[in-house]
Amino acid sequence: MNKIYAPTQEGIMQDEKEHMALSRRLAGECVVLLENDGTLPLKDIRKIALFGAGARQTVKGGTGSGDVNSRMIVNIEEGLTQAGFELTTKGWLDRRDQQIVESKKSHREEIDRIAQETGTSPILVEFNHPYKEPEMIPIEKADLDPAAEAAIYVISRNSGEGLDRFNTEGDYLLAPMEKEHLVTLAGAYQKVVLVLNIGGVMDLSEVRKIEGIGAIVLMTQLGNIGGLAIADVLTGAAVPSGKLADTWAMSYADYPSSATFSHNNGDVADDNYSEGIYVGYRYFEAAGIQPLYGFGYGLSYTTFSLEAVQTQVRDGRIYVQTLVTNTGSTYAGKEVVQVYVSAPAGKLDKPVKELKGYAKTRLLAPGQSECVLVDFPLEVMASYSEEDAAWELEAGDYCICVGNSLETADPAVVLRIAQTARLLKVRNAFKKDVEFEDWKPALNVQPSVSNLPVIEVPAEELKENTAQYTVRQELHTDRTEKLTLRDVLDGKCTVEELTAQLSVREMASLCCGTQRLGEDSSIVGNASATVPGAAGDTSRICEESRGIRSLIMADGPAGLRLQPHFKARQDGTLLPGGEMFGDAVAPFPEYDHPEDVVDHYQYCTAIPIGWALAQSWNTEIVEQAADMVGAEMEKFGVDIWLAPAMNIHRNPLCGRNFEYYSEDPVLTGRTAAAITRGVQAHPGRGVSVKHFAANNQEDDRYHTNAHISERAMREIYLRGFEICIRETQPMTIMSSYNLVNGIHTANSYELLQQIARDEWGFAGSVMTDWYATTGLAGLTEHPGQKYPVGSIVGSIYAGNDIQMPGAKEVEDGIVRAVEEGWSDQGFTASLADLQFCTANVIRSVIFAAAQNQ
Repeated sequence: MNKIYAPTQEGIMQDEKEHMALSRRLAGECVVLLENDGTLPLKDIRKIALFGAGARQTVKGGTGSGDVNSRMIVNIEEGLTQAGFELTTKGWLDRRDQQIVESKKSHREEIDRIAQETGTSPILVEFNHPYKEPEMIPIEKADLDPAAEAAIYVISRNSGEGLDRFNTEGDYLLAPMEKEHLVTLAGAYQKVVLVLNIGGVMDLSEVRKIEGIGAIVLMTQLGNIGGLAIADVLTGAAVPSGKLADTWAMSYADYPSSATFSHNNGDVADDNYSEGIYVGYRYFEAAGIQPLYGFGYGLSYTTFSLEAVQTQVRDGRIYVQTLVTNTGSTYAGKEVVQVYVSAPAGKLDKPVKELKGYAKTRLLAPGQSECVLVDFPLEVMASYSEEDAAWELEAGDYCICVGNSLETADPAVVLRIAQTARLLKVRNAFKKDVEFEDWKPALNVQPSVSNLPVIEVPAEELKENTAQYTVRQELHTDRTEKLTLRDVLDGKCTVEELTAQLSVREMASLCCGTQRLGEDSSIVGNASATVPGAAGDTSRICEESRGIRSLIMADGPAGLRLQPHFKARQDGTLLPGGEMFGDAVAPFPEYDHPEDVVDHYQYCTAIPIGWALAQSWNTEIVEQAADMVGAEMEKFGVDIWLAPAMNIHRNPLCGRNFEYYSEDPVLTGRTAAAITRGVQAHPGRGVSVKHFAANNQEDDRYHTNAHISERAMREIYLRGFEICIRETQPMTIMSSYNLVNGIHTANSYELLQQIARDEWGFAGSVMTDWYATTGLAGLTEHPGQKYPVGSIVGSIYAGNDIQMPGAKEVEDGIVRAVEEGWSDQGFTASLADLQFCTANVIRSVIFAAAQNQ
């Protein structure tokens, strides 16, 4: 009998109301105020002219696996109406609405036609033919009601899994009709507010040229109650306190990766990360390029002063105290203390400044102060030497800079390292397969440190270590009685002893998901046999015989993605119907014995997107959002949330930047750690940090080869994962689709074993992303692809424990490799490798068993 957790109540439940209220409270801290001449907050205003693509069709979050099926979506029009405003533009909004309805109808008909002609699942067709909104309708003279006291214009952009954005009008660039609209509104109204309902950086250089726009608000995408949240900010009910998590350039060409990224240069198979460690603000500062808006920037409705108070070094950590005062006279607010380090030039080149820590104040009333403590380990100041294969703190003066943004971070104190310290000796893991030189600045620029207090760092604070690496051994046991998971939980045997009793076939099944190609592969990311709409399950092959149950995984990372409505027999047997295909829902057929059919409901809360959460610069509220998701996991019976997604914003056109956090690895790692803590505070519920690693391109993502230097991998693309794993020990890691220097990350022993497990101490299980080692016709294959998908055998060799979503060919391939020595893409796998992976899967089941304790 299948246990069903989903409730049978159709109407809205109390926890849904509470979760949406919490999400609304958190969202205000995620909003960044980019410009304001006093237009905001909107006071003593009753009538508003509301225009723009996102006014009624507000985007709550991106598409693909990051989507969430919520009961309701409160758009900006509804949010403003509930806030008490009278909107004067219903006619224009109705015309735009009708245009969208007709456009989506045509798109759905085209998807169905292609699916029927090709015999392909509609959802796979939609991956390759995503919906694109039509060009905006014009604003007529009759739409400009002179009684309106302010105008709000909402630009929206959507993006998602499987496709990168374009440096074109209507995407990264302003559309001609959007510019025309803004010029029209600026000429017609005294107060004009631009709201950006977007999931990634766009070019605002043309907007800045338009006179008369009084305020620009980066709303991003705030979940299913986004309309209420942004209305709170616009009215002053919530004071914006977000800060930018990325650098906004004057021109796309200013980004160092613009010349080689994705389809923009015509080559999706190979990308040389020739900018090296100089990603985002690290490049802009080193190259002397002025951005439109700098990293960490964000205004408020009030003002603050920051005064460095004290810096100390003790127990291997740096402690920076800063006094923050609300110097305004009207509004309470929150401020972010950002601490950067400017490292000395030595054998290794260094960025001008790098973020090392941050903290946000509580809500401060006018005149109120708070002493804020920011602390971080000394080791995060180290640089990676490829020559020495070590993390090193080179001798010299390290300048601690404090401010409320990168630009305002002023030198406060100097930490002096008398002698170069090798903090951790490791092994190089990423040999380049293409030769190129990483970009380096002509000069290493460091702020003036004269007249600053100097702290001599004692040598005993700089402990040197050498990483220890694992050698796998075959597992054997002399135990003759049949061992079960209960025996492990009761301390009667070890995981290794239980694993040693399993057959190769049993272990092979445990090391792949339950979906079988050809049986239920039409719904990508919707393969669970237990919780409808969940992404997948692990194997049940040993559930009855050994008590090793399956684990249920649900997509994220802006909330759980589940099927909102499904039907089942009273014994728990799931029935067809209600499956989601984009905007379409499969009908429920007529069932035999309808009196035995029960309706179940799984409405989930869509929290602000990852990019928005990072812009809060507040790990406390991020943890609260994740705690809410953990509660919904308990409610619906989900074990693993496939989040946080934490790849670096290397380029603003990556289609999944809305899911990811930042261009900076420290902000990324600390945000992901907060997500992990929030979810895993619920016993037996875990996360899967993804996509490990360097998944910075969506076009041809199964086959793209990222060519990256060892130093850039470790300092930029892995540092966030390292922070999260060391701080919180997530339940699982998900490897990415791409190759790094010619080797699929799913097959990289150096990445999964040497770095994650041996150097960082990761103790959980690793899974592949969906179809990473099998591919899927219509989704992963295309003519002329240069590289294959990942290797089934290579995953076992690398310690990639679970291949998702599962396939008979995966299970059979693993058995052939271990029993017959079959080689796949040059990889072989031993019995010891398979036992190692199996033991990791069992440990994850033990982790989940805490639900019942």
